[in-house]
Amino acid sequence: MTKLSSKSGSEPLALTVGEPAGIGPDLVLRLASWRRETPWIAIGDKRVLAERAHNLQIDIDLQDFRGEAPVEAGRLAVMNVPNDVPVRAGTPDARNARSVLRMLDSAIHGCISGSFSGMVTAPVQKSVINDAGIRFSGHTEYLQEAAGASDVVMMLASPNLRVALATTHLPLREVADAIQPDLLERRLRILNEALKWRFRIASPRILVAGLNPHAGEGGHLGREEIEVISPVLTKLRSEGMNLLGPLPADTLFVPRFLAAADAVMAMYHDQGLPVLKSSGFGEAVNITLGLPFVRTSVDHGTALDIAGTGQGDQGSLAAAIERAAEMTR
Repeated sequence: MTKLSSKSGSEPLALTVGEPAGIGPDLVLRLASWRRETPWIAIGDKRVLAERAHNLQIDIDLQDFRGEAPVEAGRLAVMNVPNDVPVRAGTPDARNARSVLRMLDSAIHGCISGSFSGMVTAPVQKSVINDAGIRFSGHTEYLQEAAGASDVVMMLASPNLRVALATTHLPLREVADAIQPDLLERRLRILNEALKWRFRIASPRILVAGLNPHAGEGGHLGREEIEVISPVLTKLRSEGMNLLGPLPADTLFVPRFLAAADAVMAMYHDQGLPVLKSSGFGEAVNITLGLPFVRTSVDHGTALDIAGTGQGDQGSLAAAIERAAEMTR
């Protein structure tokens, strides 16, 4: 497991603007138009930010980042990462895919070197990066490889619920084969450690979902619960971890269970996240656990249909910045 950073949070956060044709630049500019309690800088194409600010009639002073992160309303420090071709809001171009990854690389390098206390990411358009011939399944997997983390866990957190994923961006037909004892054990350990270290929960209580309907119905609807999940939970309980499960996913998310839980471990992406997003969309934060630094993100996509219109809601990005600041203190 990658050792978690113990940064004090005195350095600014790095905020990558994401897909330049998407909603990211709009949201970054909107947040920078207000006074901030947490110092952060933007990483992206300064020209795109200037053009988008002009089009949205946002009065902002864009400054080159030279170690300082102003928090006054209307001032923003930018680490300039130029795009390769001009940007049109709402129309992504695969020729800019590598510049999007350069933004991430700049933030990662700054976090590892100590220039930044953590990173917050606006959404990227995965399909555009893949269209450029670059294999990319998401921020989580890219950050793991770039940071040299042995394993990571994707978790979304709303004000009332935390849901971690045993598997992330896999086709559904591949999920059952991916859930192996070593993978589930690693990811439960990462979740448990992060809840203690980053969220300051002394003895985390984790609900673990089954994979199959009715948690396998005693083996009649699948044997993953019997052959994989239960043995892992038994082993980790013997070491002192507070785990309940495997539980049927269709009844796990009821108040009776959640009231006594600090987090849920779902087996796959669409098992747990629809529940979380239905109860807290726009307020949830995507957190990558297991990295040597803090990384948070929004709970939504690039919103190409409203990019450049000023209609975007900055709530999730603001929450991601606030959560990153809390986790780095």
